[in-house]
Amino acid sequence: MPYVENAGVRIHYQVEGKGAPLVLQHGFGSSIEAVRTLGYPGYLEDSYQVILIDARGHGSSDKLHTPDAYGLEKSVGDILAVLDELDIKKAHFFGYSMGGVIGFAMAKYAADRLLSLILGGAHPYADDFESFHKIDGKDREAFVGALETLIGERIAPELVSLFLENDLEALAATARPRPSMETVLSNMKMPCLLFAGTDDSRHQLVKACAKHISDCRFVSFPGLGHIDCYLRVDLVIPHIRKFIEGLEIKGKTDQ
Repeated sequence: MPYVENAGVRIHYQVEGKGAPLVLQHGFGSSIEAVRTLGYPGYLEDSYQVILIDARGHGSSDKLHTPDAYGLEKSVGDILAVLDELDIKKAHFFGYSMGGVIGFAMAKYAADRLLSLILGGAHPYADDFESFHKIDGKDREAFVGALETLIGERIAPELVSLFLENDLEALAATARPRPSMETVLSNMKMPCLLFAGTDDSRHQLVKACAKHISDCRFVSFPGLGHIDCYLRVDLVIPHIRKFIEGLEIKGKTDQ
């Protein structure tokens, strides 16, 4: 398994396909393997060099149990460490939910490394993670309840079983209050594609922040909640491909 180190933390990544580099960053409680099972790499690797990264605390990356081991600047540093290892100066970035928040952080801390941003089910506004304030990961049922409160929807039993395979103490440590990054919106000059399901509790915030980005397209997926939108690869992928292909035609992907 390929790894890089960022300040002593090992980050696992994988690369599939050839073409323009495209970082694929999963959401909270997910992993490279889960993303692969959903089929995202399979739909993209024919045209892009897909760079899959296990966020710290997830998958095969190091799992630390203290909140100070996490934070958006550290997550950005992890991604830059992978790009540097691969000698990639700029890449497209696709992130969903937590991965989308990391995308906004990339725009704040490392905009010069981005060709474009594709962000789903995520916004840059403050989130205090109130439902996780007393969650340490040792009580599995309490953890699932806090997560369902956070996303505002029930999680199907089969997905709960998969989620509980994670190191819940590490995930609890990552669920820390997040200050607003909304000031980054007016400075985001890279082409952006934002999307969310209409039944996602974040939908209106995602739609609102898209209006403050100079070069941004927003897509709504009717009747889909936060989880379902991520699962509907068949609906999401065509928009991603059309977006990037449009940039290539317009010559906006120079590295």
